[in-house]
Amino acid sequence: MKNRITSLFNIKYPLIQAGMIWCSGWELASAVSNAGGLGIIGSGSMYPEILDEHIQKCKAATDKPFAVNLPMLYPDIDKHIETIIKHEVPIVFTSAGNPKTWTKHLQDHGIVVVHVVSSVKFALKSQAAGVDAIVAEGFEAGGHNGKDETTTFCLIPMVAEALDIPVIAAGGIGNGIGMLAAMNLGADAVQIGSRFVASEESSAHINFKNTVVEANEGDTILTLKEVTPVRLVKNAFYSQLVEAYDQGKKAEDLKEILGRGRAKKGMFEGDLEEGELEIGQVSGLIKKVQPAAQIVEEIVTDYRKALKAQQTNEKFNF
Repeated sequence: MKNRITSLFNIKYPLIQAGMIWCSGWELASAVSNAGGLGIIGSGSMYPEILDEHIQKCKAATDKPFAVNLPMLYPDIDKHIETIIKHEVPIVFTSAGNPKTWTKHLQDHGIVVVHVVSSVKFALKSQAAGVDAIVAEGFEAGGHNGKDETTTFCLIPMVAEALDIPVIAAGGIGNGIGMLAAMNLGADAVQIGSRFVASEESSAHINFKNTVVEANEGDTILTLKEVTPVRLVKNAFYSQLVEAYDQGKKAEDLKEILGRGRAKKGMFEGDLEEGELEIGQVSGLIKKVQPAAQIVEEIVTDYRKALKAQQTNEKFNF
């Protein structure tokens, strides 16, 4: 499956596991990389010394390329940058900020830089900043999201048409036929988060994994657009937000309700009522917790079957 992304990352399949806070540590990242995809360590929930430990363990667990996701709003980002450079991490995915800030610095140390965007406007800005590729994420995705609510189906062809650099599609993709659809729309690869949350190697709490497996259509919603847009599972915490909106509460009030540590409480500690349970709409398609390698194999196998059916004008059977 050679293309611009597999060549850029030196990986077997154009399949990337998203760098998700509280869910994607070294165990998941190394498992996905060993299976032929690109595993990503989500550094946004890690203290600098914890990221250092995860990178070392990931390097010991795989001889394949892996990446670190780096939210630009992280308070000690300079320390994370130092750690990434020290351990010669080959690829960094930046998000939630200006890609100009660190792209050249990372590239000067031989690191491939990818930036996550939710619009054509910011895709073009990222390309101008010199990044090597971008992730275009539709609003179906879990976690923090774009305010414009542009769907993946609309976003990918617009971004692919506008850019010269490789495009990775994200948001609402969880199986092989979704991967094929994204690549038909112009993507060079796909980034998948929600399905890997429900993997054995994910660091998410088993309560959260089971919630993902049990989720149905309509069980997630994009909210908190006044603070920072996030897609999450409807639970008691979400009901508090609904009540606040009904009462006309302002952004400061919503921030107070959100507080600190809600994502950790929900996804890592397993509090299904008061925690923030960030997951994508595609959770409605996820039916079981599986080893990460099995997830990669199933997605790639179904992609190939769907591609063959498309080429022979046959119906793809799930």
